[in-house]
Amino acid sequence: MASKSVYQLSARQILVLALATAMIAVGATALLYTLSNLWSDKDRSGLTFAEAAPLGVSDPSAVTDEQNSIEVYKAISPGVAFINTTSYTQDFWGGVQEGKGNGSGSVIDTAGHILTNYHVIEGAQKLTVSFGGEKVFPARVVGRDADTDLAVIKIDPPPGGLTVVPLGDSNQLSVGQKVLAIGNPFGLDRTLTTGVISGLQRPIRARNGQPIDAAIQTDASINPGNSGGPLLDKFGKMIGINSQILSPAGGSVGVGFAVPVNTAKRVVPQLIQFGAVRRPKMGVDGVGIEKLTERGIALPVQKGLLLYTVANGGPAYAAGLRGLSRDAEGDLVLGDVITSIDGTAIGDLDDLYRYLDKKQIGDTVQVKVVRDGQDLTVPVRLSGSTPRQPSRRVQ
Repeated sequence: MASKSVYQLSARQILVLALATAMIAVGATALLYTLSNLWSDKDRSGLTFAEAAPLGVSDPSAVTDEQNSIEVYKAISPGVAFINTTSYTQDFWGGVQEGKGNGSGSVIDTAGHILTNYHVIEGAQKLTVSFGGEKVFPARVVGRDADTDLAVIKIDPPPGGLTVVPLGDSNQLSVGQKVLAIGNPFGLDRTLTTGVISGLQRPIRARNGQPIDAAIQTDASINPGNSGGPLLDKFGKMIGINSQILSPAGGSVGVGFAVPVNTAKRVVPQLIQFGAVRRPKMGVDGVGIEKLTERGIALPVQKGLLLYTVANGGPAYAAGLRGLSRDAEGDLVLGDVITSIDGTAIGDLDDLYRYLDKKQIGDTVQVKVVRDGQDLTVPVRLSGSTPRQPSRRVQ
């Protein structure tokens, strides 16, 4: 009968095996712990936002409107920053002139990142931040975006930590709902004003002329110094960043505008990571057909974006789109007219910028154009930058 071999372990071998197994288990645990910490560090990198309602704010339906305002102010005002800026310029005689400014901001994470307006910190060579007490924190600019009038600055958080302003959802707003604004108008520290949302989807422009999409209009008093501060809902969540007022005299007349917080959610992670927003480009310039029609210029299309120039080497150029040109006899040849992208109607450059702002670098979009009276659909792969030299343009 065949015998069966059995490998027997000695007592010493069993002990060594047990120790090795224990070491492997400890190593695996340590590895998991390290990975967990790395994941936690990633979450704390500033690319995620607090969205839970702040502590201390009761259900608004269970308290009076006055009590709700009091609770929101107490919970959020410690996280509203008073930003002071200093700039230096040289005068004609070689002397140095010092310029001062101030504005507001909101702490958006425990690492010390503060969201504000670009125009608050524009041109500043020195920044300081305070939170209502005597303590003043030096700050530095992390990122800025003139197109949305948003910027992120940073301070080293104090040992006691910072109050973070949670972010709401500006896509879920209604005209008439209560809002609260906290800021530093005319240098008055952390002032509260209240009102309602007066309008939505308002067209406003940044100082560089770029359109800011879907701004929130409010009658809550906003004055110089409120810029960059939070517009809050009744739960204490930021729904907008107070940015502009419409006033002939420069003071509040009940028409203020805030950049939607969902715009900030899209922009801020890039500001923290890259210092700027990396937007996809097509590499075109043009004019809306309706503007030309108003000037009495007859065109075969009622609405669309007539391309003047197509940047040499850019995405539109690579896809074969055409700007204005002249034929062999010197007669003007119209460029392509963009009528839609991915089914979204395009009427002017503002429409184009708004649509591209929602896309990512590397995306391919389907551009519908009218060329020589014919409808064409041209795929265009978007890039992050385009060459400056124009091509396919009338000479």
